[in-house]
Amino acid sequence: MTYPVEIHLGSAHLHVHLLCEVLAYTLGYRLYTWQRARTQDAIGDENRLWIFIGAAFSAFWGSHILGSLERPIPDGGMTFLYFFANKTIVGGFLGGLAGVEITKRFLGVNTSSGDLMTYPIIVALIIGRIGCHLEGLSDGTYGLPTTLPWAIDFGDGIPRHPVNLYEITWLVALASLIFILEKRKPLPNGIRFQVFMIGYLVYRFGIETLKPAHYWPPIGLSSIQIACLGGCIYYLIINVLHKNK
Repeated sequence: MTYPVEIHLGSAHLHVHLLCEVLAYTLGYRLYTWQRARTQDAIGDENRLWIFIGAAFSAFWGSHILGSLERPIPDGGMTFLYFFANKTIVGGFLGGLAGVEITKRFLGVNTSSGDLMTYPIIVALIIGRIGCHLEGLSDGTYGLPTTLPWAIDFGDGIPRHPVNLYEITWLVALASLIFILEKRKPLPNGIRFQVFMIGYLVYRFGIETLKPAHYWPPIGLSSIQIACLGGCIYYLIINVLHKNK
């Protein structure tokens, strides 16, 4: 296979990565609407819309801020082009989480809004990561060199960890775990999304050691790892507070 994978339409070349991004958003949203139509949602349509807006706004900025911190700041300083060229899903998730909680507090919504989004997010992530893998080196999500038998050469002659395939495998396992837990007994409100978020943050904290990263001295962690650690601490704190109520 030659990376990046393209679809040839006459003289035009369409990157499969772009197609996967469109499919990820489309199918993720369709799954969400299908689930919501079959669930008694405690959050009304108008509040849902405001929560989506809050999540999208904060996810955008969180993604680009963390993505920019993940790489050494260039000699010319932090420019708008550099800022908008870098993004990361972890920053989007944590930024979106902050935006949702702020919006819900403003609206007076106390119930969880994330449970309905869990499976749609997982489906969208899987499709998106397929696209990232097929994009190869130009996507910037490749792994470090390795001699493992399943290593993949993305076109530069260096066998690397297929970290996007690792993530797809982890997401399928995480979705299966949530499904099994829910089959045993109904999960409390908000736990489905918490299991997903904690599972994903733990995975990303570990997998970053297999990817090129900028580590901040003296702690020796990348920006993404610091953010993942902070997200896990946040969930630990809110669960301790909930138990002490």
